[in-house]
Amino acid sequence: MVVFYKIMNGFEIFILILFSFLPPIIYAVWVRNTEKYHRERWISIFFCFLWGATIAIIASILLELALGYFVISLDSGLYAIFGVIIIAPFAEELTKPLALRFKIIKNELDEIEDGLIYGAIAGLGFSATENLFYGYTFLAEGFLYFILLISIRSFGGCLLHASATAWTGYGYGKKIMGQTPLLKILPYFLLAILVHAFYNSLLIFDLIGVGFGFVAALLFAFITITVVRKKIIYLDTLTR
Repeated sequence: MVVFYKIMNGFEIFILILFSFLPPIIYAVWVRNTEKYHRERWISIFFCFLWGATIAIIASILLELALGYFVISLDSGLYAIFGVIIIAPFAEELTKPLALRFKIIKNELDEIEDGLIYGAIAGLGFSATENLFYGYTFLAEGFLYFILLISIRSFGGCLLHASATAWTGYGYGKKIMGQTPLLKILPYFLLAILVHAFYNSLLIFDLIGVGFGFVAALLFAFITITVVRKKIIYLDTLTR
């Protein structure tokens, strides 16, 4: 990893923070308002978003470093693949939905669709801070380059994190409501990892040709968040 430092002026700092956090916040409001009946409290939404943007980021970095070191010690050649399609999705999808274990969120899990919403919100908080890291890197390449790439990331990355983590949240919400045992969260967790890993594979390895993988990744992110929102709307109607 190449480490560099860029001294930013006040305008660049403002733009970096704005482009990093504003899109995830807008998406969070959008996801929260997908429910028509009995919408979630803003204080709970804020807590979940904050968890994703702080604790989940720190925990996932530490876990990725530990798992990456273990893989490299076995076979350094495997890390390039494992880091992107296994380690990162596993670590991030493990830490983001842990916000739902806190009482302030647990008390709100009284409808089956609530887990989808809080999982997505935690994912959006995570993507906001991740945007900040990537945005700082983009700025080193020039302002126009930054605007282009951070705009694209704010679409694909944000929606991917939201839609993937929503599924673990859904499984955990069902468990909290007493409908499933703890072990049955596992399929939803694996689904979250699979969604995340597939997106990363399209974006990083360009599996379907130069340029097409990038477009496919953005399309996949849009499709997955659409599926999540339709699930929320359907369940919200049933529990009306």
